[in-house]
Amino acid sequence: MKVLIYWKVLILAALSLVITAAAFGEERSRVFQAQEGIAINGFDPVAYFEENGPKQGNQEFAAEWDGATWLFNSAENREKFASDPEKWAPAYGGYCAWAVSRNYLASTDPDAWSIVDNRLFLNFNKQVRSQWSKNPARNIRRGDKNWPDVLSNWALHWDV
Repeated sequence: MKVLIYWKVLILAALSLVITAAAFGEERSRVFQAQEGIAINGFDPVAYFEENGPKQGNQEFAAEWDGATWLFNSAENREKFASDPEKWAPAYGGYCAWAVSRNYLASTDPDAWSIVDNRLFLNFNKQVRSQWSKNPARNIRRGDKNWPDVLSNWALHWDV
């Protein structure tokens, strides 16, 4: 009986720590950074629009914005981004658009991308992008509603 009470108290204590941590926990970075400080896996966000797909960026053409280092494959792309970062940066800071539409965060694959209404959306992988693409308008509405509050749901992150 004492052992059972001990375990119940231990479990309740652990749960209260989790709840307290969630209430006062740190918010995630507004920009997806798989590598410390490098936005969207080091890919050039301008290239998705201007070069029809992902292109690996280069440290030689780096810029700081929104708490992250963004890499570009040319000085021209870096300057375009610097002149209007909101235009070029992916929606939801480059976190998975499907996940954000479901109110959690997930990492992204640079090859799982879509441009809808001049906004770049990245997804966890191509299969997830396929699901997201079945109803992008609904998923964008949901994602826009959840963003950026989803950043503070620290317990709801998958592979980030």
